Amino acid sequence: MIDLAVANDQETFRRMREPLAEQGIRAHHVPASERVVSLGADEPWSADEYDVGYVYPGRLMEGGVADALLEVPWLNDHTAVLTSRNKAEVLARLGRADLPVPKSVYVSNDVREADLAAVFERFDPPVVVKPNSTTRGVGVAKAHDLDSFLGICDYLSLVHDYRATGDRSFLVQEYLPDATDYRVMVLEGECVGAVERRLPADAVAEGQWKHNVHRGAEATGVDLPDRSRNLAEAVAAELEIPFLGVDLLETDDRLVVNETNARPTIDDETKYEPNFYDRLAAAIRTRRQ
Repeated sequence: MIDLAVANDQETFRRMREPLAEQGIRAHHVPASERVVSLGADEPWSADEYDVGYVYPGRLMEGGVADALLEVPWLNDHTAVLTSRNKAEVLARLGRADLPVPKSVYVSNDVREADLAAVFERFDPPVVVKPNSTTRGVGVAKAHDLDSFLGICDYLSLVHDYRATGDRSFLVQEYLPDATDYRVMVLEGECVGAVERRLPADAVAEGQWKHNVHRGAEATGVDLPDRSRNLAEAVAAELEIPFLGVDLLETDDRLVVNETNARPTIDDETKYEPNFYDRLAAAIRTRRQ
């Protein structure tokens, strides 16, 4: 039996426990944050208690402590999580590799208002303003005019004035109206399933536009064409991340990579390919070796 350390106990942990147990892998919740951890002789974990870690904890400082005490290889390690979280780095790397991404400009505070106005003028409004390293759509806003855009930038500058904020950057991106939003899961270089994320009609009528599941969007399993599958696989290969959620936006004439997530939420098993957990278990065994 392989003992797997999992840093959170939310949807992914609850969904994976039984299928992985059938594969000879025991998933344990090993919280790395919101707790008190002794760094002395009575530390909470022994070095041989777990065989492998699922994905590196989302809070990187706490993750470093857990990593030092657990002494396990991770399915997705610190480098994978850090790379994926840096949205601008991902877009830059994918763009250099000739993979399609939205038109984007990276802004590192502080910059002059005149420079921000020049950035806005590069786009046909509205524009999307997106903090560079947040998840679940937190802080993402849409600006229809220059005043609104500068107001959002002012707010981000205010937040960035707190020196404890390590990331002082954000993205300005083109808005793709009526785009269909997909989350594609790629494991060890192969697509293992995908969902379409769509807001309920009443939410759209009320003006919502971010298709994040954590903000009320519904995820429906879909069979993607080879074009989309191949693109998602190319993204994972370029970033060299073993288990990756790739977010695609598709319009009538474009298919682009919007973001990636190296700590992807696992959806219901029925929304993925039948051998999904076989592949996940095999990947975990490979990391253990």
